[in-house]
Amino acid sequence: MRVLVTGADGFLGSGLARRLVGRVPQLSRLTLTDRHFDGPDHGGLAGADLVPGDLTDGSFLGTLLEPGFDVIFHLASLPGAQAESESERGRDINLTLPMDLAWRTAARQPGARFIFASSIAVYGAVDALAISEATPTAPAISYGAHKLMTEIFLSDLARRRELSVFSLRFPGLVARPPAESGHGSAFMSLMFHKLGAGEDFASPVPASARCWWMSMAAAVETLLHAATLSSDAPTVLLPPAICATMAEMAQAIATVTGRDPSIQWGYDARLTGIFGSMPKIDASLARRLGFAGDADLTSLARKALSGGSS
Repeated sequence: MRVLVTGADGFLGSGLARRLVGRVPQLSRLTLTDRHFDGPDHGGLAGADLVPGDLTDGSFLGTLLEPGFDVIFHLASLPGAQAESESERGRDINLTLPMDLAWRTAARQPGARFIFASSIAVYGAVDALAISEATPTAPAISYGAHKLMTEIFLSDLARRRELSVFSLRFPGLVARPPAESGHGSAFMSLMFHKLGAGEDFASPVPASARCWWMSMAAAVETLLHAATLSSDAPTVLLPPAICATMAEMAQAIATVTGRDPSIQWGYDARLTGIFGSMPKIDASLARRLGFAGDADLTSLARKALSGGSS
């Protein structure tokens, strides 16, 4: 099995790469691509082909896809807040790129499995007690609009049996590195870093803000499970994630660290509206297909604080 991971130097991509190396017996070739590989130590990725390059460059993309791949994990994207402020770049990376990549993959390797990291941003502000795959979408930012348009394009390729497609609507993942920028939900990861280090945390949202939470480890397992699904499964899936308040997550962090959290709660109306007013997730379809997610808040906090992918 030949596998390609885009965005492989990113938070989720690097976690997936580490999980793939040496742990998937049927893997014959693993290619990891990103603009550059100057982030995490890649010494543990022996046997993988590290191919730096710009995926929006058509000639580079053509060369990259030349060997043909059985499975592609497309994780490369420009974060939502950054895409909103850099609209042209956001369009190129978050819309034109995945559509071009999928189109070329279908031409080069018909029937290949294409797993797309979509986002709960496709929903926008939701006025419902719970959401599922059937909940109407109304993106409030360009990032979500581009993810939704890509989902539609990929589902059409699947309808035409040109690709085997799964678009996974991920929530914000924790805990992203403190140095990462461009994510509107960065405060959620920052809480782990601050409280994990025993420092004060100034939250821009209130203790009652309800957020969707998923560890990077759970997201990696979600991606890997999607690679095993039957091609007749639905092309768009909402993976299991935990809906909990900031205060509940802070308590879970305290349980793991053994320290009482020191938090100053604030109220940023925009951030609270986008990330802190979330309904519950009905992931019953994904669970029937074998997706698991994080077991509970304490388990999620332990994984997020460790920074590990397993």
